[in-house]
Amino acid sequence: MTAAELEAGVSREPDESEMNIFSDNGSQSVVSQLLDHINSHEKRGGGFSERFLRWRRRYLPVGGDNRRDHGSLKHSGPLVSGAAYCISSCSMILMNKVVLSTYNFNAGISLMLYQNLISCLVVALLKFSGVVSVEKFNWKLIRVWLPVNVIFVGMLISGMYSLKYINVAMVTILKNATNIITAIGELYMFRKRQNNKVWAAMFMMIISAISGGITDLTFNAVGYTWQTANCVLTASYSLTLRRVMDKAKQSTKSGSLNEVSMVLLNNLLSLPFGITLVILLGEWRYVISTDVTKDAMFWVVATASGFLGLAISFTSMWFLHQTGPTTYSLVGSLNKVPISLSGLLLFNVPLSLPNFFSILFGLFAGVVFARAKMS
Repeated sequence: MTAAELEAGVSREPDESEMNIFSDNGSQSVVSQLLDHINSHEKRGGGFSERFLRWRRRYLPVGGDNRRDHGSLKHSGPLVSGAAYCISSCSMILMNKVVLSTYNFNAGISLMLYQNLISCLVVALLKFSGVVSVEKFNWKLIRVWLPVNVIFVGMLISGMYSLKYINVAMVTILKNATNIITAIGELYMFRKRQNNKVWAAMFMMIISAISGGITDLTFNAVGYTWQTANCVLTASYSLTLRRVMDKAKQSTKSGSLNEVSMVLLNNLLSLPFGITLVILLGEWRYVISTDVTKDAMFWVVATASGFLGLAISFTSMWFLHQTGPTTYSLVGSLNKVPISLSGLLLFNVPLSLPNFFSILFGLFAGVVFARAKMS
């Protein structure tokens, strides 16, 4: 899950097969390895004191997944990582809305380009500092990844423009349609069938999207068109990513492609596409002439949105490793509630009672969908 998927952050709840792509359940922590060594020493009659053994059993319990962590860290880890993921994803959506609507910035492609450039620079800095590891890219990998990246760019751009014209709550509800498109795609491409509960939840999503659009007092045909395109592209991104993942891994020297490498690869390849579109569509003229870009606070907000986009990638990966695909999926659906309510309150969205209930129904449908995927 790159910054895109999670800007697709409020897009859809990933299922276990997708999230297991990024899980690293085979690795053990340093503490875990140390305790394994102690265990083997005990079996050979190593003679550790009874006091140390009592301390170890109390504070370093053996979990079912072969990991031994300090008691307090073990319990607080999922809570801290989950909170970080929810805050960063919620903040990212709201920050983009501020840039595009409050500042009335009419250059969504340029904003995407700027955010992706920030992501590349930060990941490169972390790589050279030895904080993260990144696969070495080659032309074979780039050729395999290009179709994914083209969809990635389209997904980000359509998401930017839909957010400009539609209020945050309705964007969140309409993004539920991505689940339906993805389920249909999975059926035809991977022969994956969903259970009746999932289809019932998706039917609820359709009802909420239609009723929400009909009762939306700020309805904008251009915005809804962009959002429809975004749903199609987000689903296509997920399906294409799953199809090319194995081939992409085979194209690397190590035979793997971790999350950080995907973030850098996607954002790096998006730069030439973004520059080309900014030039061809004449967006650069607007950027250098508009008064908005002369406002220092605008650049603070735009830069913060770029950092938040990257933060979503890392916090989602952290949260996923701390919990699992099922918990990650459920929290992702529940996280839409504060995002929607914050969007309604912060931007003074005109709201009718039927529209409000449509939004609540859509949020409920998202939670039902996540629960149905677990069964």
